[in-house]
Amino acid sequence: MARKGILSSGPETKQKVDRPKTPSLEPVQAKPKASLMPRGAVGALQSSLNRMQENAVQELDGTLIDMAGVEDRLGTDAQAQKQLQDSLKTYGQQVPVLVRPHPKTPGRFEIVYGRRRLQALKSLGMPVKAMVRQLDDHALVMAQGQENTARQDLSFIEKASFAAQLDTGGHGRQTIADALSIDLPMVSRMLKVGHAFDLPFLRQVGSAPSIGRDRWMALVKLFETPVAKTRAKDRMARPDWGSLTSDDRFEAIYACASTRPEKAAAPAPSAKPRTLRSRDGKAVADIRSGKRGVTVTVPSRAAEGFDTWLDAHAEELLREIHDRWQKTRA
Repeated sequence: MARKGILSSGPETKQKVDRPKTPSLEPVQAKPKASLMPRGAVGALQSSLNRMQENAVQELDGTLIDMAGVEDRLGTDAQAQKQLQDSLKTYGQQVPVLVRPHPKTPGRFEIVYGRRRLQALKSLGMPVKAMVRQLDDHALVMAQGQENTARQDLSFIEKASFAAQLDTGGHGRQTIADALSIDLPMVSRMLKVGHAFDLPFLRQVGSAPSIGRDRWMALVKLFETPVAKTRAKDRMARPDWGSLTSDDRFEAIYACASTRPEKAAAPAPSAKPRTLRSRDGKAVADIRSGKRGVTVTVPSRAAEGFDTWLDAHAEELLREIHDRWQKTRA
């Protein structure tokens, strides 16, 4: 009968249930505890779900993803982009991109990193596998910079340009150093190079993957001379520019910028005048030959009137001399 009483709703069971409810204040104290427990559990669950959602990969329409952050690549290698596009077409997207909800346009997103993959997937009309995270502008820069640091194919000038864009955008040097995992002295050197060249110029040169810091800093020094910069830009305007690799473009610019202009040939020294003397050896005139002709000068201070007489008979004398010259040609 005792076992039956435990399982049934008989008097014994009812008496045991009613006994704890005797104190009148106990239900009042238990009620807030009961309400706090679910609230804490729900909050923890919601936080966990948020973290899971951020780490989960979603498929998004590529047309809903806009560019954001700082331009980290100087131009796109057409061959490399074609290879990436072919790989995505054959094997699908293996590595997701990172996006954040658009801060101004609901339903749209902004790319944090993975621009080349996004571009290729858009070209193929394929959905984009992406992780969606809530990031402010500072967190976006940090995420993009740290992703860049892990990529071995990002050249020095691309990192320098990235740093310069961050600096122009108002980010502090410590933020730039943290984003690129470099020290502050290196930030200063990168900013010197990055600010020396505008983005349109760098896009025309490209990433120049084989060109390191020293060569770029040498070009900065050369460009302090306006003539050198003009010669470099003239080189970029030649028809063969598009056929050069990015490294060759840098070398062509560097060669033009470092070529010293040829010095104009010094004018030939004018011939010294010859002194014409009379039969008794007295100086009566000077004769000088040059590109413009022959000049005869009779100094008046010692001519004793010969200058005046020559002026009066110059036409007659010159005609006679000319006749004699023509006879020598016959």
